[in-house]
Amino acid sequence: MRIALAPMEGVCDVNLRQILTGMGGFDYCVTEFIRVSHTMLPDKVFYRECPELHQNAKTASSVPVHLQLLGSDPRLLADNAARAVELGAPVIDLNFGCPARCVNKHTGGSYLLQYPDQLFSIVEAVRAAVPESVPVTAKMRLGFKDKTLAIENAQALEAGGASWLTVHGRTKAEAYRPPAYWNWIGKINDAVAIPVVANGEIWSVEDAMACRSESGCEYLMLGRGALARPDLARLIKGESQEALPWSLMKEEFIRYFRMIEGTGQPSRVAGRLKQWLVFLQQSYPDAAALLMVAKRLKCPDEIYQATLVS
Repeated sequence: MRIALAPMEGVCDVNLRQILTGMGGFDYCVTEFIRVSHTMLPDKVFYRECPELHQNAKTASSVPVHLQLLGSDPRLLADNAARAVELGAPVIDLNFGCPARCVNKHTGGSYLLQYPDQLFSIVEAVRAAVPESVPVTAKMRLGFKDKTLAIENAQALEAGGASWLTVHGRTKAEAYRPPAYWNWIGKINDAVAIPVVANGEIWSVEDAMACRSESGCEYLMLGRGALARPDLARLIKGESQEALPWSLMKEEFIRYFRMIEGTGQPSRVAGRLKQWLVFLQQSYPDAAALLMVAKRLKCPDEIYQATLVS
């Protein structure tokens, strides 16, 4: 079994990637998307979004980091992918799953799931632009408004040269509302010859086993479930039999505070701390109690002090 950490835009930055992969169980992680729109990106953009390029494209716990690009112009994506590989990206992942309106209105992300030919052209161009030794992968949803093109889209990505697909088991219109349609991931898995990674609504070990059974996929990608239960990958793999208690999880939360302290406006840093607590409260009652206190606080130091006594 291989388990990946999802590229959660606006959430899973270099700091959370470091903490979550350090928990164990993850085989690789993917960066938040790097938007490619009108030009060749300067190197500083790649380094900003993927600082791990300075560390052989690995987190501090030696978990490989795949670099994700988002855009709709095949040539621009190909040129930027080639540069990312020159800077050390070991895998280029292409985003065809983002449901955000600001992305879709600029013909990016899941918007492209309406056009299988365009998916093929993008993957084909990127595949041709990078060395054969570098995998080109794609992340997709089941469709834009509906699932009509799910199989055709997956086959177009395979035909373009994708080494594997990650499939989020919902359409753009379904956003993040339960359930995730693991059976539809299974239909895609049956329709292509390349590996398929199943993603969506995996919050527990039981969910992971059910997803594997229903989709037929050996590989999984964890997103929000890993934020709520940071040791979930380790539990799924059987590397640990007992869930991490709050006393130890609190130490990781404090470490996260120290990593992001001073990295931006205090209100923004406080917001990132609260954002993680929103997920942690689903697994830890103490995190829920801490969030109730933190909601009223705007200073990161105040949230830190509240954490110490939680």
